[in-house]
Amino acid sequence: MTVTWRAAALAAGLSGAALMAAAGAHAQSPASPEVAHAIPMDALQIQAYQKADPHHGLARRRAAVAAAASTDAACREMGDFYWEIGDGSGTLASGSRGNRYSANKPLQVASASKLVFAAYVVERVGGQLTPDQLDALEMRSGYDNFNPLACFAAHTVAACLDRRGNGLLNAEHQGRFSYNGGHDQHLATTLGLGDLDRYGLAAEVRRVLGPDLHLDYAAPRVSGGLKASPAAYGAFLRKVVSGHLRIHDLLGSHPVCTQGPDCAAVQAPDLPQPWHYSLNHWVEDGPGGDGAFSSPGMMGFYPWISADRRTYGLIAREVMAPKAYLASMACGQALRRAWNQ
Repeated sequence: MTVTWRAAALAAGLSGAALMAAAGAHAQSPASPEVAHAIPMDALQIQAYQKADPHHGLARRRAAVAAAASTDAACREMGDFYWEIGDGSGTLASGSRGNRYSANKPLQVASASKLVFAAYVVERVGGQLTPDQLDALEMRSGYDNFNPLACFAAHTVAACLDRRGNGLLNAEHQGRFSYNGGHDQHLATTLGLGDLDRYGLAAEVRRVLGPDLHLDYAAPRVSGGLKASPAAYGAFLRKVVSGHLRIHDLLGSHPVCTQGPDCAAVQAPDLPQPWHYSLNHWVEDGPGGDGAFSSPGMMGFYPWISADRRTYGLIAREVMAPKAYLASMACGQALRRAWNQ
């Protein structure tokens, strides 16, 4: 079957003025017989287009995502929020609904802190996790008696763990998934972070992940105390997507089940599908899922990395509403579908 350069260009997503420009180039560009024979002109046109637009229709994708953020039911019913999609080189599309949130407004990201801490641990140990570290990051260590409210006014990582039985080990839960911040808090103390207050914790995380990341902590809780603007968290996600942080290659590794009749999990948050859990992040691989890696926070901050590790995204808001994370997840998933359609 013969494919013309015009059909090939359209298949690649080239249209409008760009298609006219390509037509002129096809008609006017000289080529030696050897080059023309080796690489058909339609292939040359597609290659040139792909280099100029590696996301295959960036303007179309931007428009589709912006429309979804404004009109999709999952996003429309959520109130004000900021959203962003990017790759390893920078932000590709962003916007906000209402004026409450912006790229530079610091927010408490709650459990979105977990992915940052996992990246810190993986980077610090050079990607070589011990069995105990792996158990902690998969929430199978048995340290699941942690109540973040008990940490109120605790000034260090260790003091938070010592409050009201937060550091107790439930031996019968070892080896079984149990969603709780105690796994990370105990792991932090074994890594020598126990004496750090929230400022020292932020400085240590930046030391390992990069001084260019403007990450802070509202409390010395490694699994839920991070405070960051969408721009700062987006910069962290870009370092993961670009491969500058070792956790890039470990996303989705060592997955454990979190719910279901054949799963030995102790406790899991309410989720729309039975996802797996990896190193302090979810793998959205349930029925109808797209396999993205995510770390939703209780108050609605929802970051993700696409299954192919090429793009990232986030929904940013901070609300005290029941299951705010579920609403943000639904909106974020709608944005991903719009981006990939």
